[in-house]
Amino acid sequence: MSIVIDDDACMGCEACVETCPDAFEMNGDGDKAVVKDADSDAECVDEAIDACPAEAISKS
Repeated sequence: MSIVIDDDACMGCEACVETCPDAFEMNGDGDKAVVKDADSDAECVDEAIDACPAEAISKS
């Protein structure tokens, strides 16, 4: 499964980055989250998905 962030939905709150820095980071502008490791199997990925207030993160 691949981790995907809906760029239009992302609010840039950094919840995913704080919850799972192995899989997520902020973009160069610091206003949106991006997937650092789309194939990460870190346990914290599901926590980050649940923590996203915009529900912008999914697995496909």
